[in-house]
Amino acid sequence: MRAVDIIIKKRDGLELSKEEIEFFIQGYTRGEIPDYQAAAWAMAVVLRGMTPRETTDLTLAMAASGETLDLSTVVPLAVDKHSTGGVGDKTTLVVEPVVAACGLPVGKMSGRGLGFTGGTLDKLESIPGYRTNLSTEEFLRQLREIGLVLTGQSADLAPADGKLYALRDVTGTVQSMPLIASSIMSKKIAAGAQAIVLDVKTGLGAFMQTLTEARELASLMVQIAHLAGRKAVALLSDMNQPLGHAVGNALEVREAIETLHGGGPADFREHCLVVAAHMLHLGEKAANVEEGRALAEAAIADGRAWETFRKLVVAQGGDVSYVDNPEKLPAARIVRPLPAPADGYLSRIHAREVGEAAVLLGAGRTRKGDPVNHAVGIVVHRKVGDFVQAGEPVMTIHADDEKTLAEALPRLEEALAWQKAPVEPLPLFYGVVS
Repeated sequence: MRAVDIIIKKRDGLELSKEEIEFFIQGYTRGEIPDYQAAAWAMAVVLRGMTPRETTDLTLAMAASGETLDLSTVVPLAVDKHSTGGVGDKTTLVVEPVVAACGLPVGKMSGRGLGFTGGTLDKLESIPGYRTNLSTEEFLRQLREIGLVLTGQSADLAPADGKLYALRDVTGTVQSMPLIASSIMSKKIAAGAQAIVLDVKTGLGAFMQTLTEARELASLMVQIAHLAGRKAVALLSDMNQPLGHAVGNALEVREAIETLHGGGPADFREHCLVVAAHMLHLGEKAANVEEGRALAEAAIADGRAWETFRKLVVAQGGDVSYVDNPEKLPAARIVRPLPAPADGYLSRIHAREVGEAAVLLGAGRTRKGDPVNHAVGIVVHRKVGDFVQAGEPVMTIHADDEKTLAEALPRLEEALAWQKAPVEPLPLFYGVVS
C-alpha cells in the first residue's frame, strides 16, 4: 500500500477498507507518513466524509495506536461519560461520585480546558495536592479499591488522536463529523469503557451550535460504540446559557460540593440526576432510567455520594480539608456585581461570551500549557426567562486585578439581552439518541 493511493481514493469519494485505514494511521503514528500527506488525507475526509463503518475502523485504529486498558480484569463493568464541552459544565464532579456511590465503578480520564470551555482537571486542581497524573497501575488499583478514578489522559493512550488533532487544528480540518467522533470515541475505547453516556451540547456555547449538527454527531458516536461492541447512549443538552451558576475553577468546585450536599442550582442538579440515571441504567444497576434517577437521588440524600467524593480526593492526594471547608479554596481579590440596567425579562445569556470573559479573567487558557487562575470566574445568578429589576445583580465577577476586570466587563454586558414581554425558559435537554 501507498499513502498517496489512499489519499486519492478518499479524494475521489470512495470507501476505504479497514486495512487501508489501519495502514495510514499506523504509518502516521510511527512517523512514516509525513504531516503533509496526513493533512491532505484529513482534508479529503472533510470534503468527502466517511461511512459509519469507515469511521468505526478509524476509531479502532486510533485506539489501537497506543496503550489500551482492559478494565474487565478489575471491575465487572465500567461506565464512563463524555461531554462535548461547555460553559459552567462541572457535571463530572457530581455525577461520577453519585454513580460510584450506587455501586457502579467509574474510571474516567478527563482533559483540561482550552478556549472558552472549562476542563475537569483544572477544576480538580483547585484542591491543593490533587493528583491528575496517575500511572496506569495507580488507575487500576484505585478503580478496584474505591470504584472511582478522575485523572488525566495517559500520553500513551490513543497517541494517533493527539498527533492528528494537533495537525487538524492548524490545517482547517477540525470541523468534520467523522474526525470529531473518532477523536472522542478512540480515547473512550482505549481507556477501557464498556458503557458510555455521551452528553452532546448544542447552542451558543457549544461546538455543535445547531440541534441538527448535535444530533448527527450523537448518532454517529452511538453507532461507533455499537459497532465496536460497546454500549452507548447520547443526551442532547442545551448550552445556550451557562450550566448552573458558577463559571471558573474553584467557583465550580464549590457549586459541585453544594450539589453533592443536596443543594446547588436547580438546573445543574437536574442535569446531573438525568446523566447519572442514564449511566446507572446503561451500567445495569437500574432496570430503567426512572429507577436510576431514584438511586441517584438517594445517594445524594443519604450522603453516600459526598463520602465517595471525599474518598476520591483523599485517594488522589488532595487536601480534603479544602472540600470539607470550601471557603479555604482559592478566592479572588475583587468581587464586583453586574447590575441589571433596567426592569425586564432576560432573553439571552450568551454562554460563549460568558466563557470568553472567564478566559480574560484568567480562568481558562487560549494556548495549550497556559497556566490558569483557579480563583477567578463569574457567578451567573439568573437564567433566561427570569424577570429582573433594575439594579439587581445579574452576575458577580470574581477578578484578581482591575485590568482583567475591565476587559471582561464589556463581554459580559454584551452577553445579556432583555425584553419587556415574558420569555420562555430554555430546555435542559432536547432528546436522547440510543
